Amino acid sequence: MRTSELADRAGVNTETLRYYERRGLLDEPPRTPGGYRDYPVAAVELLRFVKRARELGFTLDEVEELLHLDDGGPDSCDAARALAEHRRDDLAARIADLQRMHASLSELVRTCDLPRADRCCALLEAVR
Repeated sequence: MRTSELADRAGVNTETLRYYERRGLLDEPPRTPGGYRDYPVAAVELLRFVKRARELGFTLDEVEELLHLDDGGPDSCDAARALAEHRRDDLAARIADLQRMHASLSELVRTCDLPRADRCCALLEAVR
């Protein structure tokens, strides 16, 4: 299957597909006599795996590790769980940071409703 067909079936764009190939997440396929890449059907599932892992917040390095773990047994499952727990904890910390930022910005926005004696914007003053 050609690059554009694979990209369409996997739900990624062709540049993403080529990037994954350069990164080694996707093996370089053989070429047709006309020089076109000829990807195997299994590449669709592999790309869907990568895309779903990215949607869950895994980095490409972690996705690569997950792909290597996919061939293993119970030890691989434990390693995959450890990666997922690390990613979950990292996301929880980022969410907490975003919630703090949201609360701070909400408080600053509320200052816009206060009377201004000297036309000084409290929001802009707080950011300085």
